[in-house]
Amino acid sequence: MKTAPYGSWKSPITSESIVKETVGLGQVKCDGPNRYWIEMRPSEEGRSVIVRCDAEGNLADVTPPGFNARTKVHEYGGGDFVVHEGAVFFSNFADQRLYRQRPFEMPEANTGTAGDSSCAFRYADAVIDVKRRRLICVREDHSDSTREAVNTLVSVGLDSEGGTGQVLVSGNDFYSSPKISPDGSRLAWLTWNHPHMPWDESEVWTAELAAGGSVINPRCVAGGNHESIFQPEWSPSGELFFISDRNGWWNIYRETGPGESQLVHGREAEFGAPQWVFGMSTYAFVSADKIVCAYAERGIWHLGLIDTTTGSLEAISTPYSDISFLRANDERAVFRGGTPYQVASVIELNLATRQTTIVQRSNKVEIDARYVSTPQPIEFPTTSGLKAHAFYYPPRNADFTAPLDELPPLLVKSHGGPTSAAVTTLNLNLQYWTSRGIAVLDVNYGGSSGYGREYRRRLRGQWGIVDVDDCVNGALSLVREGNADAARLMIDGGSAGGYTTLCALTFRDTFKAGASHFGVSDAEALAKETHKFESRYLDGLIGPYPARRDLYQQRSPINFTDQLSCPVIFFQGLEDAVVPPNQAEKLVEALRQKGIPVAYVSFPGEQHGFRRAANIRRAQDGELFFYARIFGFELAEALEPVLIYNLDERQNSRD
Repeated sequence: MKTAPYGSWKSPITSESIVKETVGLGQVKCDGPNRYWIEMRPSEEGRSVIVRCDAEGNLADVTPPGFNARTKVHEYGGGDFVVHEGAVFFSNFADQRLYRQRPFEMPEANTGTAGDSSCAFRYADAVIDVKRRRLICVREDHSDSTREAVNTLVSVGLDSEGGTGQVLVSGNDFYSSPKISPDGSRLAWLTWNHPHMPWDESEVWTAELAAGGSVINPRCVAGGNHESIFQPEWSPSGELFFISDRNGWWNIYRETGPGESQLVHGREAEFGAPQWVFGMSTYAFVSADKIVCAYAERGIWHLGLIDTTTGSLEAISTPYSDISFLRANDERAVFRGGTPYQVASVIELNLATRQTTIVQRSNKVEIDARYVSTPQPIEFPTTSGLKAHAFYYPPRNADFTAPLDELPPLLVKSHGGPTSAAVTTLNLNLQYWTSRGIAVLDVNYGGSSGYGREYRRRLRGQWGIVDVDDCVNGALSLVREGNADAARLMIDGGSAGGYTTLCALTFRDTFKAGASHFGVSDAEALAKETHKFESRYLDGLIGPYPARRDLYQQRSPINFTDQLSCPVIFFQGLEDAVVPPNQAEKLVEALRQKGIPVAYVSFPGEQHGFRRAANIRRAQDGELFFYARIFGFELAEALEPVLIYNLDERQNSRD
């Protein structure tokens, strides 16, 4: 092994290997023997493609060039397609119209008018009403710019040639997860209202479907009063099941009568997850009395089989520690899964033999395990005598070691959401750092999911405080243990994680540099300007606006540039509707005026999150280049330079 300073190790994990043959995987579906999923392809400018795998394992693209299977409902989308007997129905990104695509045919529009690209009506989360030959789905109506978008449940005929759908359920701010009973007689759905988010308070409703298709006799089954409901499902025998956190954990329940429900299996584990996108699924029926399910304990996901008659759970041993989009029939379960040594993949589990098969990988580049850092779950003390959670990744590279008297730089990662979670799936973006000699701490700060409702509620009214405390205390715990260099502590994050990053850099002095990827710097602007889904999110995270405008101003880094005194690099999509570019640009200009090293990398055509391969590479390499310049370590490879204001100018003047 060669001896070289941390940060200077040559790594086989490059930004090119991260995006080469890389796809984002999601929304797994089953249709008879065929399996379907969405692939987001950076190599195709971020286009989302529906892929089919037949019984023999043959893969084929369903979505032809020129179409992009991606809805904009809630801006974050999900639930982009549904399939039935080989016919696929999907939302097309360019015009947000619904399209049907029969086998071996080109897509045909189900909704809207030819040539209309206004995206006024958006559709998501569809199910097939076989009995009445129609789709039932969520519709988001943006046709009146003078009001907030209107969300409803609508029906769209399978063979319709236009129109916008017939409204079935309306009156609330949000809807999701329509599900039709096996005999076609009943409909169930989720709903919630401002200012709640679905993981804070939501309800499951059911109603009868009249012969003509209208919804009659609707009633609330469960939810409300600070109870969150997730994923309603009908059993093969027609019983309604759902996930509720009424006991402090997202557990599975069944309806037993009007207004009555029964806990199917109680456990201090999360069988649900925050509903940031449509189409999420953590359990599925194998038979009338068997459920295959995924559940998280202390942030680690597992598979199990629940007997609904006895309530017992049988653990299914697999290597997968991150499991989502779980679907099943009587023979197999299909899901997206990953391990600390394996990237996210579409996985098939034979329920009889318990053998797993990889159907599709998100990245086909083979990485030698000797260059992979294994996540170590840690618990550390934080504010108010509480404990917080994180995954620690020490530097690891088979070819290099560091000088004995040197401690590694540490990059703290603050995930987005903020009601989301760091997971342990092999992430080449993260291994990019550890294989170069930079330690990583992936923090599940208070407010993260996977640790129960009480932990998730720590962020209520405390965004910008609790999350920052936990990131700071996580870094300091590693410094105390001799696992990080206090003089080279960095932090980065995207979106809400970018807000945590900017708050940590502005209001604390622990970190010496950082990177904001489309991060929030102005909480007040976010409250006033963002899209409907999140327009009242901050009521719970900070306080009601404008009544508590003082809190928004106090917790907005953009108002305290005098306290921001360390180098920062900003990455920003110029078409971002969630966090507009002007938030980053105001901070960049303030740092320039103060003479602090700052860099700004903007991406035309990108929205909230980067989908194009070239831009993903640029952001990855640009952040490393920035830290190398700030902390003065030599890079093992030449990277495209980033212009660093107030540093390059000083260098040029000396030269």
